Amino acid sequence: MNSVDIQPYTLPDRALLEIQDNRFSTLCYVPSSECIVLGCGCDENISLNTNEVVKDNVTVYRRPSGGETVLLSPNTVVIAIIKGDEKISKPPYFFEVFSNSIIKVLNSIGVKKVVKRGTSDICIGNKKILGSGIYFSKQRVFYHAVLNVSESMENIARYLKHPPREPDYRKGRSHQEFITSLNNEGYHFSAKQVCAQLDDLLHKCIAQEID
Repeated sequence: MNSVDIQPYTLPDRALLEIQDNRFSTLCYVPSSECIVLGCGCDENISLNTNEVVKDNVTVYRRPSGGETVLLSPNTVVIAIIKGDEKISKPPYFFEVFSNSIIKVLNSIGVKKVVKRGTSDICIGNKKILGSGIYFSKQRVFYHAVLNVSESMENIARYLKHPPREPDYRKGRSHQEFITSLNNEGYHFSAKQVCAQLDDLLHKCIAQEID
């Protein structure tokens, strides 16, 4: 088995973790290249098709938050949110607030039948378009998610094994059966177009939810 070199998490949303006050901030960006991000508790030998990852020289990072392993690419949008939380509310509350806000933005650009499923997934119908994770630190909550705009399910399956944990609604489905993209569902946006809409509207939506 080939060995994977795992890098510390240095992607753009890492900067939100450097904020020392209780500021509420959002960041949306399109990754400049293909890479893989392991959840903080994920074992690369269980999560990755290591031979393919090494052969294709795909960079692998480990993030501080939980959740399963994800593939990032210029066909996806990363959404990051940080908020001071003096009472340290439980993760389900933040998943609900942040997911509802993302769904509102997607609805506003014409994406229909978007629903929250499992603990933190966002789906079109019964297929996943967004996965997310949360990390608590020093009375702050850090959320980040990956929205699949046009990445192929075959490419995801090339690098990522079937996850060791899955939500009930997945029912053992393969990546190709379980994951979809906005483009695959008939919404022909570019990742940059979706990112611009999220940048413009997401902060406002969340502020309304938490006020």
